[in-house]
Amino acid sequence: MPFLSKIVIQDFRNIVFQELTFSPNINCISGNNGEGKTNLLDAIWYLSMTKSAFASSDRFNFRHGTDSFTIAGTYDTARFSVQVDSKGEKKVRRDDKPYSRIAEHIGTLPIVMVSPSDISLVSESGDDRRRFVNSVLSQMDREYLSDMQQYNRLLFQRNKMLKDGTCDEALLGIFDERMGEYASRIFNSRESFVRDLEPVVSDYYKTLSGGREAVSISYQSDLHKGALSDLLASSREKDLALKYTTAGVQRDDFIFKMDGYPIRRCGSQGQQKSFLVSLKFAQYEIMKRRYGFPPMMLLDDVFDKLDMGRISNLLGMVAGSDFGQIFITDSNKVRMAGIVDKLTADRAYFEAVGGEFREVRDA
Repeated sequence: MPFLSKIVIQDFRNIVFQELTFSPNINCISGNNGEGKTNLLDAIWYLSMTKSAFASSDRFNFRHGTDSFTIAGTYDTARFSVQVDSKGEKKVRRDDKPYSRIAEHIGTLPIVMVSPSDISLVSESGDDRRRFVNSVLSQMDREYLSDMQQYNRLLFQRNKMLKDGTCDEALLGIFDERMGEYASRIFNSRESFVRDLEPVVSDYYKTLSGGREAVSISYQSDLHKGALSDLLASSREKDLALKYTTAGVQRDDFIFKMDGYPIRRCGSQGQQKSFLVSLKFAQYEIMKRRYGFPPMMLLDDVFDKLDMGRISNLLGMVAGSDFGQIFITDSNKVRMAGIVDKLTADRAYFEAVGGEFREVRDA
């Protein structure tokens, strides 16, 4: 089970330079808003996923006035580092040896994050929910990651031809067949994942909410109607007229409901937060089963918008399971210490001020 013993960060977000040593159990980071708590968690996430959990482009990750950043982590299994410059060059290394392809690293350091930004999974479009599912499956299954990369490449080329008006029927048919092969495997993986995920989310939510509501997840895909190649053939005239591909797994969605109604419409802030925490804990449980050991868990401002009853139930979930290394942020260090001290004596506390972190012995 890989755990992060030390991290070195340079010029990432508001962090100038920082070297920190962590507990293999629970690590707590306190500080006011904007001081860098979330940036530290994002640096840890970056080491696992080779991209930010929040920024769509690396240009938002450079500290103001700099043109590169470096993150290096020493784990019990190996040393990993990521270096990115303003030209877009990204170097990922394991024990100072570069990967031939960055995708080879994904899944090596399994990780789960619970963050306030997760609300987009409930409130925004299917893009965010697909990104979530892709992130989970890509960590557990490199063939899935490869299928997604190949499918997206073909989709981009097909859409470009449709937009430019440079394609013919025969060429479209070739694209349809090749995309269909990848789409079928992607569809099967997503369907299997939701089938495994849904009952685990439901159980976690019952624990967290005290059984006051019931939640469910369903998978919505064009491929429930048939093979993608057939769907694309039947929608060809529409695609040519609209100049983009109107069917495929890029349109998939995952529907979240509470007591049979969409959570985004009927759930309170506390209920939505409880569902999202349950969703991420279920992800954690499924990944733990797949890997045979628990992934790292990042809990960013997780106690916000939860009443004390739900916080108590959340702590019971953490304390009652075989959890690995955990990182928790909270602006209220007294509340966090009161919670964590009841869980374990093996913990470390850090305070964040202006992108600088110092370990404190007594929170």
